[in-house]
Amino acid sequence: MTSADRDTALDPNAGTLHRSDPPSIVGRVGWGGRSPLDRDRRSRVCHHPDSRGVTPARTTMAKAEQIKALIRSHSEGDDARFYAIAMQLAAQAARSGRGNFAQELRELIDQAKANKRAIEPRRGPSAVPLAQPRGELAGLLAASYPKTRLADMALSESLRASLDRVVREQRRRERLRAHGFAPLRKLLLVGPPGTGKTMTASALAGELGLPLLGVRLDGLITKYMGETAAKLRLVFDAMQNTRGVYLFDEFDALGGHRSSANDVGEIRRVLNSFLQFLEQDDSDSLIVGATNHIGLLDQALFRRFDAVFEYSLPSPEISTTVMQGRLALLDTSALDWQAARAAAEGLSHAELSRACEQAAKDALLADTTTLTTNDLVAALSERRTPIATALVASWATENRASEPT
Repeated sequence: MTSADRDTALDPNAGTLHRSDPPSIVGRVGWGGRSPLDRDRRSRVCHHPDSRGVTPARTTMAKAEQIKALIRSHSEGDDARFYAIAMQLAAQAARSGRGNFAQELRELIDQAKANKRAIEPRRGPSAVPLAQPRGELAGLLAASYPKTRLADMALSESLRASLDRVVREQRRRERLRAHGFAPLRKLLLVGPPGTGKTMTASALAGELGLPLLGVRLDGLITKYMGETAAKLRLVFDAMQNTRGVYLFDEFDALGGHRSSANDVGEIRRVLNSFLQFLEQDDSDSLIVGATNHIGLLDQALFRRFDAVFEYSLPSPEISTTVMQGRLALLDTSALDWQAARAAAEGLSHAELSRACEQAAKDALLADTTTLTTNDLVAALSERRTPIATALVASWATENRASEPT
C-alpha cells in the first residue's frame, strides 16, 4: 500500500476520484481530496493566533457568552442591552470578513428599533414586564399585576360610584382630553386601617389592566440631603414612561405637616419637591396616596389631588357581605347572621376577613364544613382587642379634628 493509500484509509473524509480525472489532480491532492501536507498545515493554522493575538477557540467562547447574554437580556426585557450585544456580533462578523451578514444584522436591528418607536406613540406609555423596573427604580418600586376587581370589594354605594367614575373616565380619557378635560387620576384615600384603601389601588389596576407599582418608602427616604428628592424625581419620571397605578402607601410618612414640631429641614424640602412634582405631572398614570392619619398630612396636599375618598368601618349590611363572601365554601345555613352582625360591629373589613378565616380553619380542623354561630361569634370577639378598639377611636377623633379646609 502506498503512502497515499494509507492516508486515504485513515481519512474519514476521503472522497472518490474518478479515473477520468487528470493525473495532475491525483498527484496534487491524493485520494483524500488534499495532501497530507495540506492537512497538517490546516491543523496548525486552526490554532494560530490572529493579528490581535486571539485564537479562533477563544473567539468561539466569546460568541457563546454573547449568545447567552443575548438570551438573558431578551428574557429580562432589557432591549438596550439586547441591541448592544447584537451590534457586537455584527461588528465581529464584519471583522471576520462576513460583510454581507454583518450588514443584514445591522439592518434588522435598526428595523426592530424603528418598529418599536412606531408602536409606542400609538398605544402611549406601555406597561413594563414584571422583570422591570431595573436599575435604581428596582429599589424604589415594587411591581405586580393584580387580578382584583371593584366587584370583589364590599363598598358603600357612594364610594363604589366614585371609584366607578374614576375607571370610566380613565377608559375614555382620550375623549375627555379632546374636549379640554382631564380624567381623575390623582387620588387620596383616607380612613382607618383595614378598610380597603390598598385593595382599592389593586382593584383600579386590575380594572384598567395596568401594573400596580408600589412606591417603597424605605428605599425612597434616606438620611442624605437632597437624595430623597432626587429619587422622588426618578419615580415621577417613571410615571411618564410607564403607565400604571403608583401607590404611595403610608403616605403620611412623606406628606407630613411641614409645621410639625418633630419635623426637620430635609423632610420639608422633600414635601416641597413632592408638591411640585405632583402639580406638574401630566402623565397618563394614576397616583394613589393612602393614609390612616389624615391629621398628619400637610393641608397643601389636598389641593393637589383630584379627589379625596374617605373610607370608614363597614355598615352591618357590608359586614354581612364580607362575611358571606369569605365563608362561601362552607355550610352557613344554620348561622344566625343577626348575631354575627352584632359581634362584627366596629371591626374593619380586614378584621372581619381574618375572623372568618379563623372560624373556617377551626371547623375544617374539626373535620366538618358546617360553621356554627358560636364559632363565628367567638372568632369575631377575638378580633375585638383593646388595642384595635383604641386605634379606631383615635382615628375617629383625629379625623374630626383635622377636616381639610
